[in-house]
Amino acid sequence: MSEPILRHPVQTTIVRPVETSGNGLHTAVHTNLRLVPAPADTGLVFRRTDLDGFELEAKANNVARVSYATSLMKKGVLISTTEHVLAALYSSGIDNVYIELDNLEVPILDGSAEPFMRLLEQAGVERLRKRRRYLKILKPVEVAEGDRRLGIFPANEFRVTCFIEFTHPLIGRQELEMVVNRGTFGTFLASARTFGFTEDVTRLRAMGLIRGGSLENAIVLTPDGTMNGTLRYPDEFCRHKALDLIGDLALLGKPLLGHVVAHKAGHALHTALVLRLMKEKELWEEVTLSEPLPAVPVKSEASTIAHPE
Repeated sequence: MSEPILRHPVQTTIVRPVETSGNGLHTAVHTNLRLVPAPADTGLVFRRTDLDGFELEAKANNVARVSYATSLMKKGVLISTTEHVLAALYSSGIDNVYIELDNLEVPILDGSAEPFMRLLEQAGVERLRKRRRYLKILKPVEVAEGDRRLGIFPANEFRVTCFIEFTHPLIGRQELEMVVNRGTFGTFLASARTFGFTEDVTRLRAMGLIRGGSLENAIVLTPDGTMNGTLRYPDEFCRHKALDLIGDLALLGKPLLGHVVAHKAGHALHTALVLRLMKEKELWEEVTLSEPLPAVPVKSEASTIAHPE
């Protein structure tokens, strides 16, 4: 699909159901996942088919925990590791869909969002007879924890700047900036995989995490390299952090018009920003578009970006 669906004035869903299956990264449980068309104003809604179709909306007020992944909970029903499928849906401009699961964790698949983008290609996009409502940022706001910062600034498109820094020879300092839509996300971010460090494996497994992790679904970093061989991109780590950020921003419940600037941020700061926006409604307004916004140039390579004033 060539046009930037994210800037189209009407709501969308998918044309036909599509499905996949796999194990969860943290729980190792096997889960069947199915994306199903939904009517206008439904939003992105998880359904636990193993629990009589219990519905759990992908919204900030349902965030349960954000330790190494974003988990949602409602009335005691849990869905874990939501960020990759939500990133694919949100970046593709899919406003309404049921995400059906028969277990508690979204499959990790290859550790990226690319398998979900392939599903969406199979599913197709249907425009609905209802205006899309955007969340347009009016005032700058920032959340911080130590040297980690996450801010959002007024803009006429959904733009992301992401900076990371690790004392590892394959990572170091990495930064990228891009306007987010289906094309840019699919080209530059979707195939970037989650990653972790060998020295953390024992500790994380003692915490009950990464029980389903393997070289097939994560980049595993040794002190001086990787156990996986060649990276997909030299800055795959920064790309994946941007992917996670977009997945967590989907919890806003509406497509975003704003510039998000992340400095060494993670799931906790992502959800803190979303919750603050939901609480302080003077920071934004809901708008509709009478016609698509004009296209804007996209930066496809990492570069040094000045922090917006």
